[in-house]
Amino acid sequence: MSALLSRRSLLGGVGCGAAAWLDTRLAFSAEQASAGAPVLLCVFLRGAADGLNMVVPHADPEYYRLRRSIAVPRPGEPRGAIDLDGRFGLHPRLGPLKAAFDAKELALIHAVGSPHVTRSHFEAQDYMQTGAVGDRSVARGWLAGYLSTRPATDASTLRAVAVSALSPLALRGYRDALVADNLRDFRLNVGGGLETALTDGFRRLYGADASRAAERAGRRALDASQIVKRVLGRRRNVAGYPRDAQDFADVAKLIKADVGLEAAWLDLGGWDTHRQQGSTDGGELPRQLDRLGQALAAFRADLGPSFERVLVLVMSEFGRTARENGTGGTDHGHGNVMLVLGGGVQGGRVLGDFPGLASEQLFEGRDVPVTTDFRDVLAEICERHLRVPDASSLFPGFELDRQRRLGLLI
Repeated sequence: MSALLSRRSLLGGVGCGAAAWLDTRLAFSAEQASAGAPVLLCVFLRGAADGLNMVVPHADPEYYRLRRSIAVPRPGEPRGAIDLDGRFGLHPRLGPLKAAFDAKELALIHAVGSPHVTRSHFEAQDYMQTGAVGDRSVARGWLAGYLSTRPATDASTLRAVAVSALSPLALRGYRDALVADNLRDFRLNVGGGLETALTDGFRRLYGADASRAAERAGRRALDASQIVKRVLGRRRNVAGYPRDAQDFADVAKLIKADVGLEAAWLDLGGWDTHRQQGSTDGGELPRQLDRLGQALAAFRADLGPSFERVLVLVMSEFGRTARENGTGGTDHGHGNVMLVLGGGVQGGRVLGDFPGLASEQLFEGRDVPVTTDFRDVLAEICERHLRVPDASSLFPGFELDRQRRLGLLI
C-alpha cells in the first residue's frame, strides 16, 4: 500500500505548464513536450455498447425483470457478475480488469453520455468526437484542439496515431495525425532493396528545406513510416494480447519506445447488438467483451513503468435500452458507461449518479438517463492528465463547471 501511495504522490506532483488559452498559446515546459509526457489512449466502441451488461446493476431487481434472457446472473451464481461494491458488478468477460479495479487504477462511470436525444449512431459519434453537442458544423475535434495547444518538437513526428478506417473526427483539425487501418501497413508497400531505394529517393525529393504543404506532409509521412517500421518490427502477434487486438500491442510499443506519442485512438466496431446479444456466454456481446477485457489487461501489464503516464478512456456513442427486445437484443438507448484506466486514476469506484431502472427513473420510459455529461469527463481528463490549464475552448458551447468533476484523477 505504501508503494502505491508513494507512486501516486509522485505522479500527482508532476508540475503543470502555465499558459493562456489560444490567444497567448500554451507555454508548456520543455520537459512536458519531450519523451515521458502524458499519453491518452481513446478506445471508441462503435455501435453503442451495452453499458448495463458491462457494469451490471445486480442489486436492482428491475434489471432482471427487464432482461429475462440476457441479464448477467448475480454474483455468486454460475457465470455471474464479478461484484465490485455490493451494487454493481463487472461482466465476467471483463474479469481480467478486476485486478486494475482492486489496485484503484480503474474507475467506471455509469449513466454518462451526451444530453442530446439523438439515437443516430452518426450524429452521436460526431458529437462525442467534436464535443459540440447538437452542432455538426464544428470543424475541429476536441483531441485536435488539445494537440494544437502544444508545440511540436523534433521528437514528435508521431504525436497522434489512429487505428481506424477513416480519420476520427476527434482528430479533425490536426494535420499530422497518422491514420491507418493497421499501423504495420503504414510503410512503402514494396520489398527488399526497392523499399530502401524508393525511401532514399523520396527523402531527397522532400528535402529538409521543403516548405510547401505537400512536401512537408510527404517528409513527415516518410519519417513516421521509418519510426513505425523500426519500433514495431515484423512480429505481428504479441503474447498476452488477443489475436484480433494486436493494435493495443502496437500502441504499447510506441509508448515504450518514447517516440513522442501523446494521443492514440483505436476504433473497435461490432457493438450494435440488436439481435442475439447474449448474456454471459454466446451472442455477440460476450465475444466483444472478452476481446476488450483481455486487450486492456494485457496493455496495462505490457506497459510496465510507462503505465504511470498513460490513461485509457473507453467510450461509446450511447447506451442501449433497459429492456431487451423480442430478438434477444437491445435497441439504441441513451445513458451508458465509460471506463477510465491508468496509473494516475483514483479508481476502485463506480462513479456517477445511477438512479435505478424503475419505469419512472428511465429516460423516456426506456433508457438509462444521462446524469453525467461526457464533456465533464473529457474536460477533467484534459486538465488533470493532459495538463491543459483550461479545457473550456475544447468543447464549444458547453459551460464547464469544476464542481461537477468526479475526482477521477490524482
